[in-house]
Amino acid sequence: MFSTSNKNTLFCKEFWGNGPAPGGFYNFVGTNENTSNFNKVCKEYTTPGLFGTQHSFSPITTGSSVVGIKFDGGVMIAADNLVSYGSLARYQDVERVFKVNDKTIMGASGDFADFQSLKRSIDQKIIEDTCDDDEIIMKPKALYTWLTRILYNRRSRFNPLWLEIVVGGFDNGIPFLGHVDLRGRAYEDTVVATSFGKHLALPLVREKLGDKKLLTLSEAKEVLRECMEVLYYRDCRAIPKYMVAVCTKDGSVIEGPFNNDENWKLATMVKGY
Repeated sequence: MFSTSNKNTLFCKEFWGNGPAPGGFYNFVGTNENTSNFNKVCKEYTTPGLFGTQHSFSPITTGSSVVGIKFDGGVMIAADNLVSYGSLARYQDVERVFKVNDKTIMGASGDFADFQSLKRSIDQKIIEDTCDDDEIIMKPKALYTWLTRILYNRRSRFNPLWLEIVVGGFDNGIPFLGHVDLRGRAYEDTVVATSFGKHLALPLVREKLGDKKLLTLSEAKEVLRECMEVLYYRDCRAIPKYMVAVCTKDGSVIEGPFNNDENWKLATMVKGY
C-alpha cells in the first residue's frame, strides 16, 4: 500500500502537469520538446508554424472511370477527357489513356497529379530503353508488376498514390490486361474497370460477352462506346468526350476524341426533385 505522506515522491507531480497547449502534444516525464523523437519527426515533415504531416490524405484533381477490354486481336482501354477539381469539371481536354510503347498502353483514374509524377518515371525508363537500342522494350506485364510494387510501397508508408491504373498490351504474342489500385492490389481479367465503371460498365461488357471468350475488334469498340455513354449519364464526374487506346500485334495507337450522342428526353419524366 502506497504511503500518502508528503515524503512520498512517487506521485509528486500533478497528473496533467506540464500539459500541452490546445492542439499540442503532451511531453511525458523524462522527455522535453528537444528530446522527443515524435516532435523531431513532426518538425521534419511539417511546414514551419503549421501542424500536420504534409501527405495527400485525399485526392484533389481527379479523373473518373477507365474501362479496359481484351478482344480477339489485342486490348482496348477508354477514358473520358475530364479531370475534376473537387466537384468542378475544371479540365475537359486531358487525355487519361496513354501509349507507353508499341507493346504497352495504360489508363489511370484518381489523383491526376500523382499519375503525372508516376508517368515521368515511366517516360524516363522508355527513354533509357530507346537509348540502349538493344531491341528490349518494357512489356505490359513488367510495367504491371512494377506498379504493384510502387503502389504497395507508398501505401505501406501511409502516403499512397491515389490511383487506380489499367495496364494492357501484348506480352509474348498474348493480349494482357490488368488492374492495380492504390494499395497495390492487382488482378488480370478479360475486362477491367475503375471507379464507377466497376458498377456500371463491367455488367454491360459481361452481358455482351455471354458465352464468348473474346469480342471482335468492332464489337469491343461498340461496347466501349456504350459503356462511356452510360458512364456519362450516370456519373456526375464524366463528360461525353473520350479517348481510346488500342494495342494489337501491329503496335499501339491512341484514337479519338470521340463524343457520345446526348439524349436527355428522359429528364422530362423525372419527378420529385
